Formats: sequence, C-alpha cells, structure tokens
Amino acid sequence: MTDTRPDPDSLLDKIKRSDEQAARGRLKVFFGACAGVGKTYAMLAAGHVQQRLGVDVLVGVVETHGRSETASQLIGLKVLPPAKIEHRGQTLPEFDLDAALAIKPPLILIDELAHSNVAGSRHPKRWQDVEELLAAGIDVYTSLNVQHLERLNDVVGQITGIVVRETLPDHVFDAADEVTLVDLPPDELLLRLAEGKVYRPEQATRASQNFFRKGNLLALRELALRRTADRVDAQMRAYRADQSIHPVWKAHERLLISIGPYSGGDKLIRSACRLAASLHADCLVVYVETPELQRQGDATRNQVLKTLKLAQELGAETSVLAGVDLVDTLLAFARSRNVSKMVVGKSQRSTWSRLWRRPLSELLIDKASDVDVYVVAHDLSDALPSDAKPNSLLFDEATPKFQRHGYFAALGAAALTTLLTAGLLHFFDLANVVMLYLLAVVLVSVRYGRGAGAVTSLLSVAAFDFFFVAPRMSFTVSDTQYLLTFAVMLSVALIISHLTSRLRFEANVATYRERRTRALYELGRELSGALTATQIVEMSVRHLDGLFQSQTLLFIPDSEEKVRASHEHASADLGIAQWVYDYQQPAGLGTHTLPAAPLLYIPLKAPMRTRGVLAVLPGDSQLVFLPEQQRLLESAASQIALALERVHYVEVAQDAIVVMESERLRNGVLSAVSHDLRTPLTTLVGLASLLDKDETPAELRHVSQSLQKEAMRMNHMVSNLLDMAKLQSGVKPNKEWQLFEESVGGAVRVAGASLTAHSIQVDLPSDFPLLEYDAVLMERVLVNLLENAAKYTPAGSSITISAKKDGDMARIAVSDNGPGLPEGTRLFDKFTRGTTESGAPGVGLGLAICRSIIHAHGGQISARNLDPHGAEFEFTLPLGTPPVFESVDLIP
Repeated sequence: MTDTRPDPDSLLDKIKRSDEQAARGRLKVFFGACAGVGKTYAMLAAGHVQQRLGVDVLVGVVETHGRSETASQLIGLKVLPPAKIEHRGQTLPEFDLDAALAIKPPLILIDELAHSNVAGSRHPKRWQDVEELLAAGIDVYTSLNVQHLERLNDVVGQITGIVVRETLPDHVFDAADEVTLVDLPPDELLLRLAEGKVYRPEQATRASQNFFRKGNLLALRELALRRTADRVDAQMRAYRADQSIHPVWKAHERLLISIGPYSGGDKLIRSACRLAASLHADCLVVYVETPELQRQGDATRNQVLKTLKLAQELGAETSVLAGVDLVDTLLAFARSRNVSKMVVGKSQRSTWSRLWRRPLSELLIDKASDVDVYVVAHDLSDALPSDAKPNSLLFDEATPKFQRHGYFAALGAAALTTLLTAGLLHFFDLANVVMLYLLAVVLVSVRYGRGAGAVTSLLSVAAFDFFFVAPRMSFTVSDTQYLLTFAVMLSVALIISHLTSRLRFEANVATYRERRTRALYELGRELSGALTATQIVEMSVRHLDGLFQSQTLLFIPDSEEKVRASHEHASADLGIAQWVYDYQQPAGLGTHTLPAAPLLYIPLKAPMRTRGVLAVLPGDSQLVFLPEQQRLLESAASQIALALERVHYVEVAQDAIVVMESERLRNGVLSAVSHDLRTPLTTLVGLASLLDKDETPAELRHVSQSLQKEAMRMNHMVSNLLDMAKLQSGVKPNKEWQLFEESVGGAVRVAGASLTAHSIQVDLPSDFPLLEYDAVLMERVLVNLLENAAKYTPAGSSITISAKKDGDMARIAVSDNGPGLPEGTRLFDKFTRGTTESGAPGVGLGLAICRSIIHAHGGQISARNLDPHGAEFEFTLPLGTPPVFESVDLIP
C-alpha cells in the first residue's frame, strides 16, 4: 500500500515559508520581451485598479520615455518626488528610497527593475531597493525586460549583437510572487515604433536599424515566453510538493537520463540530449549510487565523473543520488521533478543472465505507470573496466591486505569451530554443530565482508562433512539425506554471508555520510561565529586541509577587486585565481580551463556576488574528484562564501552605525559650542567697539579695530556652526515669492568687507521670474559663495553672479576667474576646505551650509572648473508658478 501522507519536514518547511512571507511584501513583475510592449502602461493600469479597490498606491519611479499614453496613466496617482544626487558635476534624479520607507505605502510602483542607480545611492541596483521595500512589508509592482536576466544575457548578446550592461540575478525574478507577461507581436511593435509610440522619431530610426529588427524581436519574444513558462512550471512543481501529489503531470516535457558505471554512457548522453532538443524539453542526468555501485573501483567511478561532466557541457542538469534500490530511487526523483520521459540504455546481458536479473529498462516499464520510458539501443556493456579494483576510499575491505586477512580469518574460524565442536560432540546434536558453523560465518562476514564470508561458508560445509558426518575423516557420504543438509547449510551460509556483509557495507556508507554531514556542521558552526574575514580564512583552511587531506588556500578580493592569497604557496597562480573570480567559473586541475595547473580553483559564490576563490592542492585526487567528494567540496565552498558575505555586511552595518553616531555627536558638539561662544563673542565685539572712538589714542584705536575685526570673524564662524546645527535638526525654510535681484543686492552688501579687493558683476535676465524661497537663507547661500570666491582667488579677480531659466528650474551661478578648484576634494562635506593647509580663515562649513539650504528648497548644488581657469558654483531652484498680480489703474 502506497503511503500518501505528507512529509513532516515538508510541512514544517511550508509553515516556515508561510510565516516569512506573511511579514514580507509581495512582488509582482510585469515581464516583456523588450521596450515598447506596454509593461509600464500595464503596471500603471494595475495600480489604478488597486486604487479603486481602496489601496493607497504610490508611484515610486516611472520612466515614460516621452510616451503620451503612458504619461496619461500617471494622472490620479500620487507620485514620489525623486531624490537629487550629484555625480561628476551633474545633478541626476533617482528613486528616493528613504522617502518611500518613511511613507510606507501599501503598494508602490517601481519601473525598470534592472536599472543601475546613480553612484552615491544606498544600493548600486534598483532591485536591491525593491528588496528593502519588500523586507519592510511594502508590496511592489515593477517591470522587467527579458534581456536584463543575467542567465540570458549572453544569449541576448549573441542574438542581437548588443551587450546589455544592466542585469539582475535570476533568483530575484524567480522569487517574485506573481509574474504577468506583457506580450505584443513583432509586427505590431514595429508599427508602434514607426508611429513614434516607443521612441522619439530620431531614436526610432536608429532602433529599427539595430535592436528592433524583426528577427531580434521574434527571438526575444520566444525567450520571454519560455522563461515565463519555466517559472509557471516551477510553481506547478512547488504546488505538487506542497499538496503531496505524486502522479506526474505532463504539462511540460522533461527528460530524465539514468547513467550507470559501465561503458557507453557518453553515447547515451548524446542521444538523449538530441532527443531533448528535438522535444524542446529540459534534460536531467542522474547517477544513483547504490551500495552495489559504491563497491566499484576507481576507474569505474572516474568514468561516471567524466560522463556527468559531458552532460553538464551539453546543458543538462546533473545530480548524484544515493539509494538502496535503483528503480525506486529513480522513480521517486522523477516524480519529484515532474519528469515526463525517462531514457536508459539497452542492456547487453545474455539471455541466461536475464533469468535471474532483469534489465533496468524492464523494471522501470513495470513500475513507471505515469512516466514514458525510452530505451537507447547503443553498444552498452555491463562489464566493468579490466583495471577495476575495489575502491579504498570508504571501506577497509577494499585493500588487498585486508582481503588477505579475511581469508586467513575464514580458515581460522572454520578450524576453531571444528576444534570446539569436536570436544562437545557428546553433548550436542549435529544440528547444533551446524548452528555453530553458521555463527562463525556471521562473525567473519561482519568483520571482513562478503568474500571472506563466502569462503567461511564453503570451509564450514567441508569441515562438517569431513569431521562429523559418517564415515568420518572422509568426504564420502553414507546417508544421502546429508546431501540435502549440505545444500541447505551452504545456501543458508552464503545468504547469511551476503546479507551480513551488505548490512555492514550500508552501515559503512551511512557512517561515511554522517562523517561528511558532521564535517559540514562543524565548519558551519565555526564560520557562524567568525567576526572577520581573517578568522573565516583560518577556520576554512584548517577544516578543509584535514577533510580532503590537501593543502588549501583562499583568495580574497581587495577594494580594487584584485584577489590576494591568504598565505604564500609555491604552486598558487594569482592569474588563474583572478580569472576564476572575474568569470565565476572553476579552473585548474580536473577542469576544462587550464587543466595542467596543479591546483583546483573554485569560485566562492554567495547570493549577492562572488566573495573570493578557494584553491585546493589535493594529496590524493580521488579525495577531491569523486562525485560525493565534489558535492562535499561545493557545499563547503558555499558555506565559506555565505560566511564571507555575512561578515562583509556586518562590517558595512558597523561602519554605518559609526558614521551615524559620529554625525550625531558632531552635531551635538556644534550646537553646544556655538551657543556657549555666542554670548562672550557678542560681549567682546561690543567692548571693542567702545574703544573705537575719536578721543582714543591712535595706537590703542588700531588695536581696538583689529580686535573688533577678529571678533567679528569668530562670530561669523560661530554663526556658521549654529546654522549647520539648525539645518541638521531639520529646519524648514519659510518660503515666499521673492525678487532674486533683491537677494543678490543684499548679499553683496553683507559680504562687502570681503569683496573690497574684487570686482563684482551681476548678469540677471530682465525677464527673470519671481522665485519661491526663504530670503534669509538664500541670502546666506549667496554670501557664503561670494566670500568663498573672494577667499580663494587673488586680489583683482572678477566674481560674476548669473542666472537663467532651464526648463522647470532656475539655474544661479557664482563664478570667478581664479585658480580653480582642487581635484578630488569633496567640497560640500562638512569641515572640508579647498586647501588643507591654508592661511585663509574658516572651518569648512560654508559650502556644507549652502548644500543643506539648497536641498531644503528642492534644488541641487554643484561645482566645476572653468576653461581655461576659474571656478563656478551653480545651484538650482524650482521655478514653480508665480502669483499673478492684477493691474490697477491709478486715478490722477
């Protein structure tokens, strides 16, 4: 009777996943073949539907690309203002992740999931922003083109001749809760392109000649359809596993190829892969290691390894399974992966051998009622290689010395049993003597295996006949009934020997697997407590050296993405390690890339990226290249990669905390110091001004003026400190509509003392509109920029204030013809000065204050050098819609 009860482990895993999903937002991807099929339009339309259902929808970022149909869908939806990020002297808009997290809407729309963020953003990729939104419990609708999937990137490049730089890992797409395919036939898409509904006319012409060719669109459409179908198939298999559905659903063709340890496996793989290609089916290749197959020699196991590598090269997915019964293990795996067809090789056994051992194909046909079985008629031999010898890696009985000891033990056991029973023959019947011989067979089989047990069986029957059956001391049998006794005794002894040795063998297999599991557990336990990359390297090398009896070293990348070895090794090749790190593929010993190298190099792949390279110099190649050892090495490499990634993000989090605490402490000190200094400085300025009178002696009056000047300068610095502290605390500007020329005039008057040695030029358009800003704060910006220009330019230099309209923004610039800006200096950071050691007064807060004020007004500020010399500071302010003043007729 078939047990249809669900697996308890599967149920627990399902409950755990449900709990995790409940606290996480849901991701819906609008997926298409290329730009212009309507993904963004469909996403916005779905947002409108959710809004009508009462869901608060926020548009995080949407790229309309000038398409009026798409832009019209934004009407009625709340749009999040973009963040402004400075990059290489330009101000670029970007998705404002912090604002979205602060608002925390139930649903947010994020266009172009594979987009690369501007340098300076929290995450380099937009899909990482989406991950943070999902972790915060926010549902996300997003759009994605098929060419942006990392796994298909090279395929798309080969088809279109264009390499797509913006990609995202496939696991992000696979983890989406829902994928909606937005499809459009190529002819309709080309018509939309010609009508200007995809790109502007000049862009559309170039696109139709390059990327948007009909052949490219057909290929991309097929890729999108297939990728969507693969995802649906994966969902179906997950549903079948959750619901414990065992029968195969043949919704999608999937081939399972079973290979054995015998010759001809490469022919079977090639034939089956051609069949899979003709059926457009997925291809799975498995090798089942039963206890019988695990007894095979090194040559046979190496043949299996080569066959599996060939299958991987042909694009098949390979697995090595462990089981006692070959047929049951294959069928269980086939049903778990929803396999529709199984392919096996035709057995070349003789008719006589088939009487006692049926071929695998016949056994599968009898049991596989829901799977089609294909038999490939190639020259497949059941004979092992002539140099096959027992494998000595896992079991002591494989060594010739151990086998010789077993045969001597068989002879000794038979002799000892005969001596003991000869003295007890007066007390025991012959039937009891037989039982003692069977006990000897069991003991020898348990210790030395099947061969020694069989020899013990034969010797025991011979000894029983020679010493105990009349006529004694002769192999002649007077009573023919003893012939049946001998036959039964020999059969029972051989069966007991076989079963006992098999149980011992399976116990050894279980012990070895337990040892592997324990080794991975101990490695994982130590790595989980590591706090630095150095500790991870030390733990990994120590564990892997003993586990694989090899010399191990790790290559860890530095800040410039150049790998460095954990320690010196004469055989290590830094060039190979760098190649493995860059291309994320194994190389060196036993691979197809530089196989002559003495070391095996394996990339340490973590979920986010590759974290380094593991290099192994094996003392014994079979300890590394046997299938089960390969799986063990891959598992260990995955654990090391995860540990390195965890430590990396711990360091990132710690650095962020230190920066935040430093900023908080700095702001607190600024506020406290500036308040405490303001009162005595004001008093000092007042006292100095009292001495500046006509009746005061000239010498004393000069000292008074100098004292007053320095006190005023100190007061200005303290004012900057106070302003910086206020801005950091989140002071909002008091915006009103102002004439900008009035602010310019006020700033020139306030900074007059600093500008006496410079000429000031004002270039404002006569039709420059009113701007909405805080007049006091904006005057402070202009004063700081003017004083900064006067401070770092020689006497006689010219300073120009200009303004112009640029779209929906006003651009104001303060420029000079001085020496220019130093390279590589973050001018707008707090306490940053243009020259590290300079006689110019100041503490480096003026430009930081300017940036904070401009950002508070919704603008951006940047600096650049002019040609041939000079510097320009430019900031933007929103133009807005100025109020309309009605004209009034004056009555004379």
